[in-house]
Amino acid sequence: MFYSPIDEVDISVEMCGVKFENPFGLASAPPTTSGPMCRRAFEQGWGFILTKTFGLDKDLVTNVSPRIVRGSTSGPIYGPNQGSFLNIELISEKSAAYWLQCIKELKHDFPTKVIVASIMCTYNKEDWILLAKQCEDAGADILELNLSCPHGMGEKGMGLACGQDPDIVRTICSWISKTVKIPFFPKMTPNITDIRAIAAAAKEGGASGVTATNTVSGLMHMKADGTSWPAIGKEKRTTYGGMSGSAIRPIALKAVSAIANQLRGFPIMATGGIESAETGLAFLNAGASVLQVCSAVQNQDFTVVEDYCTGLRALLYLKAAKSLKDWDGQSPPVEKHQKGKPLLLKDVGLPHFGKYREERTKLEKDVLAKSGPVPVESVFAARPDLTISEIPTVQDVIGTALPRIGPYVTLDNQQQKVALIDDDMCINCGKCYMTCNDSGYQAISFNRDTHQPKVNEDDCTGCTLCYSVCPIPECIQMVPRTGAWKPPKRGVPPQFEPGTPKVVRVDDQGYPIIDEN
Repeated sequence: MFYSPIDEVDISVEMCGVKFENPFGLASAPPTTSGPMCRRAFEQGWGFILTKTFGLDKDLVTNVSPRIVRGSTSGPIYGPNQGSFLNIELISEKSAAYWLQCIKELKHDFPTKVIVASIMCTYNKEDWILLAKQCEDAGADILELNLSCPHGMGEKGMGLACGQDPDIVRTICSWISKTVKIPFFPKMTPNITDIRAIAAAAKEGGASGVTATNTVSGLMHMKADGTSWPAIGKEKRTTYGGMSGSAIRPIALKAVSAIANQLRGFPIMATGGIESAETGLAFLNAGASVLQVCSAVQNQDFTVVEDYCTGLRALLYLKAAKSLKDWDGQSPPVEKHQKGKPLLLKDVGLPHFGKYREERTKLEKDVLAKSGPVPVESVFAARPDLTISEIPTVQDVIGTALPRIGPYVTLDNQQQKVALIDDDMCINCGKCYMTCNDSGYQAISFNRDTHQPKVNEDDCTGCTLCYSVCPIPECIQMVPRTGAWKPPKRGVPPQFEPGTPKVVRVDDQGYPIIDEN
């Protein structure tokens, strides 16, 4: 079996005094529908699981079908690579007694694994106290209070009906804090104006931390005949569901970083679009302590955790290699290439199509005839220097991105960049010209004969649209503008040019303090 120093990297993490073998766990969702599924998840290597959210017997539910559908956010993509899902599934159909027994058995058989009991009640003190205490007595390590289910449960006075009101969240948390000794995390909803207000209320109520976030409420797919999917019954009725997966990752990342920046040191369990070691690391950098996964398992199966753990070990290991400081995680810097192959000719001014391609081919043959094997010093063949310093822990990377995330006014609008197109890497498709012409600032010209685009720096505002739609990675780069900063073109000249406010610092709430002088 292949083994390397990367396998020795420790990815355990501690949160609220609870040790996790690794930061990857299953969210309260379809992958944890039953006790046996939770058992198989532990056997596969997941560090923790959340039970499917359950309530008291008086709040038992029966689901409709169909209820979990593929997202249409990426167009007609079919198969196990969905960028999103939409569900109208409710909480667990199983009784509290069932889940309490499962918790006991799982904790007995997997004493080093972490079990989080996800629970939901109406806004009733006795119900919350009863269920929370039962879970603690059954052996749960942590509680998650589901105050954010966006569909169905809110109509019953549960889930979202509680989680959008700071006063209700604060009160429920105060009930739980006086009832149990184990940590508890209310689950935040993204379906609100400012998630920080809800997180702050949870902390004021005594919560140990928060989970961010639940699914995003939406209507996914509308057919040409006006019916939606999922469609229930012969009437083909539907309701707003919860969207999950990669499509909501930007929303979840914002939620996690915003909470972490305002409530420094407040533990966060992140969920929402985590589908790899790289995306997991992004949430850790944004301030999360552990990571909950659902949609990625729905796309594949429980075995993805092996890739996540190996990938995170590799990412931490590579951070300790000083020679790889220019790498983006496990990806080396993009060297000059033509469709992924080394360039034999550079700066010859010949496009890569038609008669120009034929001329290039002739010149390339001449170069190959005069050259030998690829030299070992070639960037495509050389092995990097892997002198390793101290390898960071998961704890070390939590929140490292936060100092660079803040209000818009903290951004320096005088450090301008412009686009630079590499003619050797360009495939002459014209996409940069098209998007700049019809969505940008008409800063790119396009030669009708050679199909070579050229950026006019005086017109380029550095919007980065061309970079974003270019099909060749790093063919377009954003480089500092030459010369001194000058105001943008205003159309009609203004009566005066406003100055740029100087941000002295950012306060504890994440708001800028401006120097008015």
